[in-house]
Amino acid sequence: MPQRGAGCGHLAVRPISAAEHLAFVRAQRSVSFLQTPAWADVKTEWRGESLGWFDGRRLAGAGLVLHRPVPRLERFTLAYLPEGPVIDWTGDISAWLDPLAVYLRAQGAFAIRLGPPVRTDTWSAAQVKEGIADPGVKRLTDLSGQWTDPVGARVTDRLRDAGWLPQSPRNGFGVGHPQFKYEIPLAGRTEDDVLKGMNQLWRRNIKKAAKDGVEVTVEDDLKVFHDLYVHTAERDRFTPRPLRYFETMFAALNAEDPERIRLYLARHRGDVVAATILIRVGAHAWYSYGASSTRKREVRGSNACQWAMIRDSLASGCEVYDLRGITPTLDPDDPHVGLIQFKVGTGGQAVRYAGEWDLPLRPLVYRAFELYIKRRGGG
Repeated sequence: MPQRGAGCGHLAVRPISAAEHLAFVRAQRSVSFLQTPAWADVKTEWRGESLGWFDGRRLAGAGLVLHRPVPRLERFTLAYLPEGPVIDWTGDISAWLDPLAVYLRAQGAFAIRLGPPVRTDTWSAAQVKEGIADPGVKRLTDLSGQWTDPVGARVTDRLRDAGWLPQSPRNGFGVGHPQFKYEIPLAGRTEDDVLKGMNQLWRRNIKKAAKDGVEVTVEDDLKVFHDLYVHTAERDRFTPRPLRYFETMFAALNAEDPERIRLYLARHRGDVVAATILIRVGAHAWYSYGASSTRKREVRGSNACQWAMIRDSLASGCEVYDLRGITPTLDPDDPHVGLIQFKVGTGGQAVRYAGEWDLPLRPLVYRAFELYIKRRGGG
């Protein structure tokens, strides 16, 4: 958590260098990789800007802003801070967000979109399993007994009171990043602890992969990964990103920190059967991308890759292994339920974050942007 700097109520926002930004990130226990200065080099279609919050001369907070121009209104931008900014969300958030709005409006932003990195609710694996088994429960939010974070609840209340507009849709996936995620807590746990927290199927699959001779290695052969990823996209019917995107991502993140991003390949008798990408910033590790072969699925290469990434995250001192987005459905008739069923097998917990919020700075331009997005059918 950034140092508290909002007590005086006089925080100034101004641009900082990538080096200043990175030094601030390194001083934090955990920061989203989407809020590292290198992420601006990955998102080449946006203009990136590092901003700092200053309490006098002290840098008290930082954020990566991605500026997205509006078609036919190029002089105005949507100022986007994915999973950020990195500020003290426990106090008076207006002391942080008001000077941000003043600065960005002066720079030509028609709206700010941000995603506070604060949890609002957490459900245990046992609660999720019970919900899936209960025909009366259709969504995570139908479950009772979850742990509710008072900081997250306060942040969402204050954003709403200040005129910010929630953007997270009912299914949890919107124009930006998912509001619902699945995470495995690692702090204070051993490999045996994590294994015992998994269900019988996950443990069996990890053992089967090892018994069948699946070997997982950390490599840099992005072409091998991308070929398998395109194969996976064709099978599972999603649009794959081009190889160039991954080359840019690895180059940018590795230049910032050689431990930031890794490619894991699982091989069985020479055949690549699964591949995954792990990103780490401080004490937080993310499973970012995965691919698997349709052939030899029985050797469980995907489980072997996941277990290798979890073990490496533990060895690196990570406190969270993040399996990224889920939809909040627990309805067995919903095709998305398979995603949460797969992830709940790891033990862990389902988490709802505050979600993404917009603050219109130029309401007429913002309404034109909303119409444009609706015509396009999404973000």
